[in-house]
Amino acid sequence: MTTSDTATILDSGYSGQVMETPGKDGTKSRRGATVGVLLGCLVAAVALLLVVGRTATPTDASPEAGFARDMSVHHAQAVEMAFIARDGSADDALRRLAYDIIVTQTAQRGMFIGWLQQWGLNQSSERPSMAWMAGHGGGHAVTPDAPAAMPGMASEDELKKLREATGKDKEILFLQLMIRHHEGGVQMGRGLLKLSDREEVATMAQHIVDGQTGEIELMTDMLRQRGAQRLPSIL
Repeated sequence: MTTSDTATILDSGYSGQVMETPGKDGTKSRRGATVGVLLGCLVAAVALLLVVGRTATPTDASPEAGFARDMSVHHAQAVEMAFIARDGSADDALRRLAYDIIVTQTAQRGMFIGWLQQWGLNQSSERPSMAWMAGHGGGHAVTPDAPAAMPGMASEDELKKLREATGKDKEILFLQLMIRHHEGGVQMGRGLLKLSDREEVATMAQHIVDGQTGEIELMTDMLRQRGAQRLPSIL
């Protein structure tokens, strides 16, 4: 059926039923009813499409799966650094912060792993790290086909220095590295929010953005108290 045919049927007031040719008032009434039915069907179809799109199980290549995998690795390093700081500091406020990071990010990692299991996906993938965020890196170089370092991650050399440092030097280095690490987490959370509206994943991403932004402010104040400054921001 052509567009002109459709227009002719709509103009005739045809609604799929045999009817007598109406007069002027009847034509206007039936035409309005027919258009209303058609619009109602269109709205219902769009609503159904949106619901199905949001509830469909994420695939291996989806932003949700990539976020869960990469953020799980990202959180694991944060927990490692927090243990080093907690066990190497006598400052109560810093030890509480480290403990909060350990508890919060360990719990979130469990949720990431649980999602992947629920979606029937492996914990790891042959896809390059950060490929899910290609084009949404906020200045962080990410391509679909080549692995990229997760933003904010500490190098092995930096982790070695953190383990070997003592006293105030350890606290300062921890705060500097964790601020940058949190900035990476914020960047990844914002990236997911641009790419997905799946409720549980988007809610977690927003929680990470909000929570880690708050902790960045707290750690910045802790650095000032120690006469030190943050590393250059990656945001």
